[in-house]
Amino acid sequence: MNSEKAPANQNVASSSVFGAPCWVSLTTRDLGAAEEFYHAVLGWDWRIGKLGDEYRFASVNGVPVAGVSAVDAVGRTAVAWTPFFAASDANETVARSQERGGTTAVGPISFPPGRAALLADREGAVFGIWEGELVSDWEEWRRAAPVFVELYTRDAFDAAIFYAEVLGWASTASGCCEVHYEDDKVVLRSGGDVVARIHSGAVESAPDPEVRPHWQIHFTVEDVDACVQAARAYGGTLLHGAEGATEALLSDPDGARFVVTQLKA
Repeated sequence: MNSEKAPANQNVASSSVFGAPCWVSLTTRDLGAAEEFYHAVLGWDWRIGKLGDEYRFASVNGVPVAGVSAVDAVGRTAVAWTPFFAASDANETVARSQERGGTTAVGPISFPPGRAALLADREGAVFGIWEGELVSDWEEWRRAAPVFVELYTRDAFDAAIFYAEVLGWASTASGCCEVHYEDDKVVLRSGGDVVARIHSGAVESAPDPEVRPHWQIHFTVEDVDACVQAARAYGGTLLHGAEGATEALLSDPDGARFVVTQLKA
């Protein structure tokens, strides 16, 4: 994929950037409370889009950031942040996941202008796939928020093989993502930008049976401490981090976890 910025409002198809993270979405029990919390902590504004009243789109300065849906609207899935990856064909992607030990929670189902499915890899980490037109100004989203998604799992190499086979990472097709090994992590790049990491511990260390495999979303912010204070004021919790740190792991009032990461100067 060309790393130059696309013209504003140009439509991007999932098939042109297949395998790359293309959206992040939160499932919650209380849409109103989620809107209030994330507006206070991350400065998000909200609107209702094409997917109906039970799904809201967040933006900052007009740039799309994330989606939030009511739990019942997506098959009573768990309260959590979930990354979605672009797919050329949702049916084929779901089939490849199942063939390699993954499970399917929801879909594929139609959400015009596309189709989506919620899956879990063979270690239980939940992720989504999307086939169709991406959110408008998607190139801006890719550069602005989130900064990246990260998988914490028991065996990074095994996970990388699973996702490469399911999502087409490191294939010979045009537009595919590149996979590298950097600083004890598997690193995924799309158009030269780091878009995902897979981490399971130090090189040659045994898989940790205590790790609960999960994808974690990192959002860039100008002031981590201010986000922590706002989160606490609006019912959230600081799970990891210290004053003056460049990152903090937070939980919203409904229990969904996410990371705020200091915006680099």
